[in-house]
Amino acid sequence: QVQLVESGGGLVQAGGSLRLSCAASGRTLSINDMGWFRQAPGKEREFVAAISWSGGSTPYADSVKGRFTISRGYGETTVHLQMSSRKPEDTAVYYCAADLSGGLGRTVSEYNYWGQGTQVTVSS
Repeated sequence: QVQLVESGGGLVQAGGSLRLSCAASGRTLSINDMGWFRQAPGKEREFVAAISWSGGSTPYADSVKGRFTISRGYGETTVHLQMSSRKPEDTAVYYCAADLSGGLGRTVSEYNYWGQGTQVTVSS
């Protein structure tokens, strides 16, 4: 089992920055990729970014490319999502997820474990 706990959500003004963190525990050695997704009210959960557990590739959704950065410190079991130049449409519950099989997927079904989510609200 893998447990994921997100932190760092809150209220930020448009144009501001916010950093989310996701701490993984349990069988972290079984993790291949980590991803961030978000879900706005009335919408489906959508892909934001992903990172290989060993580092390297970091795909992003087009809507956040150039504004968000996903990272993982060497040897850390925590993944971060630095969000800059925030827009009101970034308002959502942000979830981190762990994928055991790899592939840096962009769909919900490709991930095995999920955190509870953290609310991010961007005011205009």
